[in-house]
Amino acid sequence: MSVWDDLVGQERVSEQLTAAARDADALVTAVAADAPLPEASKMTHAWLFTGPPGAGRTQTARAFAAALQCVSPDRALGGAPGCGFCDGCHTALVGTHADVTTVVAVGAQILVDDMRDTVRKSFTSPANGRWQIILVEDAERLNEKSANAVLKAVEEPAPRTVWLLCAPSIEDVLPTIRSRCRHLNLRTPSVEAVADMLVRREGIEPAVAAAAARATQGHVDHARRLATDPAARERRAAVLKLPLRVDDIGGCLKAAQELVDAAAEDAKQLAEEMDAKETEELKAALGAAQGGRMPRGTAGVIKELEDRQKRRRTRTQRDSLDLALTDLTAFYRDVLALQLGSRIALANTDAEDALERLARSSSPESTLRRIEAIAACRDALDRNVAPLLAVEAMTMALRAG
Repeated sequence: MSVWDDLVGQERVSEQLTAAARDADALVTAVAADAPLPEASKMTHAWLFTGPPGAGRTQTARAFAAALQCVSPDRALGGAPGCGFCDGCHTALVGTHADVTTVVAVGAQILVDDMRDTVRKSFTSPANGRWQIILVEDAERLNEKSANAVLKAVEEPAPRTVWLLCAPSIEDVLPTIRSRCRHLNLRTPSVEAVADMLVRREGIEPAVAAAAARATQGHVDHARRLATDPAARERRAAVLKLPLRVDDIGGCLKAAQELVDAAAEDAKQLAEEMDAKETEELKAALGAAQGGRMPRGTAGVIKELEDRQKRRRTRTQRDSLDLALTDLTAFYRDVLALQLGSRIALANTDAEDALERLARSSSPESTLRRIEAIAACRDALDRNVAPLLAVEAMTMALRAG
């Protein structure tokens, strides 16, 4: 199993990255042997991975990082880097490699304080691996100061440092940064490719895999979660019932409250275990005494961790809400397809009765206005509008049509 096996529908990108990994391997080998460097190389020090949600930007970047750190002996026999089994590949893929640093937005933005240590590390030589790799999962969330810090590091990188930036589109990254990166654009995988992956890699029943892939329209992570998590299927079913519950003002407000509460509960469940583990690890590192007493002068460090965890819970709640709004948009997109007599395949075949009912009782114009109301709610959440206020405004707009 190579590191590229989990990439769905990205064969062209995989070929490009495999070629770059080969050249990177030849470069490291030449330096180690004090041999002449290759004249032409497909490898470069900075990469920008873009593509729609679900295309697998982060998975692709992490697979490339694993290929760059591959230490398989098969490479000497002509094998491509990225075997998936060696220590370099395995630790890079699971996120424990000492020379692969991952930067994730804890809150709405990646702050410069979160980037300082990472930028400093980017100028050091690899400790154990072949390359020093910095993977920024949410490059679109870099604020002005943190983006400038990254720009300085990308402009004059260390010889063995590679930056891997992930963002939805090339416009989401500063022109000065993207001009110094090699750009790879990923595409949304087909429904059939995602369903096949779920059957092969997750052991999902073909019918369940096909339904999950169709419902998420090729979003790999969401399809995997929908196929493997009964609670996720229940939450989606509740979201798809919302359009039938906004006949009056009371129904609108109740539906909005339930949607926000469900997102908050989902965020709480995801955060509790992670927060407890992080807190215990930090206390142990700071030398907490038996009984939980902390050494003097460590209160500020604990407070900083708590603030970061709070920002992460807020972002997780909004991400959960955004997923619900995505499902809602797909629902009204199916309604519009029925109203216009389109031949495109419906994503929500399990809610076909509700789709047909709404298609008969409203016009295409009102359906478009409802889709625009959902988009306006997502924009409001991005601007840090209170979630309940934004969702209430949306449900009222859905009622008005």
